[in-house]
Amino acid sequence: MGLYLEPSVFTAIAFNELQESQHEALLQKSIDLARQLAEDFDRVSLTELAIEISMISLSLRMAPHIKGFLHVQTNPSYSYSTAKTIENARRIIELFRHVDSDFDASRICIKIPSTWEGLQACHTLQATGVTTLATTLFTLAQAALAAEVGCHYIAPYLNELRVQTEKGYKGGPPLFELCVSAQRYYKQHSFPTQVLPASLTSINEIMLLAGVDHITIAPKLLRELASAEVDPSNASNLPSLFDEVKTGADQIPPRLSYANDEKAFRMAMTRDANGANEGKLIQAINIFCDVQLKMEAMMRDRGAV
Repeated sequence: MGLYLEPSVFTAIAFNELQESQHEALLQKSIDLARQLAEDFDRVSLTELAIEISMISLSLRMAPHIKGFLHVQTNPSYSYSTAKTIENARRIIELFRHVDSDFDASRICIKIPSTWEGLQACHTLQATGVTTLATTLFTLAQAALAAEVGCHYIAPYLNELRVQTEKGYKGGPPLFELCVSAQRYYKQHSFPTQVLPASLTSINEIMLLAGVDHITIAPKLLRELASAEVDPSNASNLPSLFDEVKTGADQIPPRLSYANDEKAFRMAMTRDANGANEGKLIQAINIFCDVQLKMEAMMRDRGAV
């Protein structure tokens, strides 16, 4: 298992972080640069441009401390538009050059919601050398299509996003089986796509996923993990779902193909867990869109109109 040391900036993280007074100068600088670039990016509002520049600026502050990708998410309001998602991803890459002309663009990974439209955008972007991560992923159908279109990573949400945003909300059971099945599916069918679970809530969940390709660990959980007392000589203290030996073809999902079959993909989503997991995707997009609107209001309050 690889500890996930690639900083990830999407609207919710950016909004929470940028409200801190220490980032006021970054916000104003982002708005100023957005004004300078407005004519070059005239297909997008000044407000949205300023938001993207601020997220990129946050990522670049972490760049000297890590060796991997910097992850930036596209605008969630484009989740159902392939064309706008592609345009947004390419704009983010171009904006990186404006914010820091010396930054190596090959280290940029674009996070895109795993809708049919979003995954089609990943297909086009990957074919032109843009690294993508399929996020808000809750079903094997999404995982299978993400591999077909060439995504570098998938981010299965172990717990629905509402668990992270609404205090006291527990949600349904964590999607451990999806994380394990997706990784075994990729290895069985020789897909290079890597599994990077997100939305974990406890160190017990982290330990159960030991053996996954990578894992997203929030700072609070990382501190808890570092202070946890375990006896490494006693394997029973370190349980992992990846320790279970699976044998037989029936243990590995058969190769699925949705790249040229939108109807089959949408039906698989609708049928998965009687629609419950598709509902989690819709919920996540709604939460991200709500935060995007708050970000836009924050930028307008500072003159980005």
